[in-house]
Amino acid sequence: MGGGAGHRLFVLALAGLAWIIPALWNPTFLYGLLVWDALLAAAYAIDWLRLPRPQQLRIRRQWQTPLSIGAPCQLSLVVENDSTVDLRIVATDDLPVSRWHTPQPLALLAPAGQSASVSCSYTPSQRGDLAVGQVYLRYRTAFDMAEKWAKVDLRQTVRVYPNFEHARKHAVYLARSRQIEMQMRMIRMRGIGSNFESLRDYLEGDELRNVCWTASARRGKLVTKTYQVERSQAVWLVLDCGRLMRARTEGYSKLDRAVDAALCLTQLALYSGDRVALLSYGRGINQRVMPGRGATQLRYLVEQLAVVREEAPEADHTRAAATLMSLQKRRGLVIWITDLAESAMTPEVIQAAGHLLSRHLLLFLVMEHTEIKRRAADIPASAEDMYEVVAAQEVVYRRELLLGRLRERGAFCLEVAPAQLSAAILNQYLSIKERNLV
Repeated sequence: MGGGAGHRLFVLALAGLAWIIPALWNPTFLYGLLVWDALLAAAYAIDWLRLPRPQQLRIRRQWQTPLSIGAPCQLSLVVENDSTVDLRIVATDDLPVSRWHTPQPLALLAPAGQSASVSCSYTPSQRGDLAVGQVYLRYRTAFDMAEKWAKVDLRQTVRVYPNFEHARKHAVYLARSRQIEMQMRMIRMRGIGSNFESLRDYLEGDELRNVCWTASARRGKLVTKTYQVERSQAVWLVLDCGRLMRARTEGYSKLDRAVDAALCLTQLALYSGDRVALLSYGRGINQRVMPGRGATQLRYLVEQLAVVREEAPEADHTRAAATLMSLQKRRGLVIWITDLAESAMTPEVIQAAGHLLSRHLLLFLVMEHTEIKRRAADIPASAEDMYEVVAAQEVVYRRELLLGRLRERGAFCLEVAPAQLSAAILNQYLSIKERNLV
């Protein structure tokens, strides 16, 4: 606990300097200055004694809504004044640094024996577990001669989730998904898939492996099984957390955009009846969630997406692909969100993604370098500009060439600007569902 002088004490002390002017002609007025200062000291002492001890103030922090990155959250500081004097309080909450938040003192009036609250807005700039610090108080009475300082230990850890607002903006895709699902029920595709549908007479061209020999023996003729396309598929979200995903645009890292897109797709895929899984990786496997469905799976995935963090080293893509192949034996849809390193050799992530194509359908999304692509489309105005434009065009061409190799092997590949990632991934997912490609 510490203390200081109130504003009124400073004003009155400056006013007392007026005694110096007549003291230039008559030194007797200096005694008046001393008396004035003694009165101010006595007033300060009395006001200091009236101020309550810090133990007579109780304060708590209340979060009004869950925290999500880039979204303002309202929080309140509630102060209970157990003393017998009204207090003017200035509180400063030690919140983590954010590009969208500047710490500001919060003023409130706490009547004697009552509680008062003050609200402010805080916008976190990173996901995960956030350490919130102490609250610092400065309080004084209406006399405003003395001031006491105190700090309250309100340290806590709160979790910052992905941006839910981005998921709400894409709610229209849920309606489209429902429409596709209704159409699929009306037009049920037979003869493919693995879900048993019915029995029918054998026709020329049917595969012998689909013949039901027990039914054929009973009926005395060949009978074949028909199947329908599976409605519930395993959808794996694979997130690269390596160094390339640390780059920031508009306050968000590439991984933040990837997590927002993963949250949107999780909501849509679960709504469509698919089973959703998650694999995030850096040098090792960070988060691993097996396929599941329902509200419980959604809550668990949101918790895991909240703690996905970038890493400084290059990610181990080969290990991620091998882990996924061991976890998912049956065919499924793999949605891999990553970025490509600029090198003369084929990036490891391209080779690792290619290993999945023997078993799974791959949707491979790469973060677009918007500045490089824009530069590649410029018309050079000088020799120096020409070298920059040609270099940018070479980068763009090489990335397209690498993605083209995966497309030739059956993968769906998109290079998308980070801000457009959510819309692109939802559109592509619905297109795959509509065409029954998994």
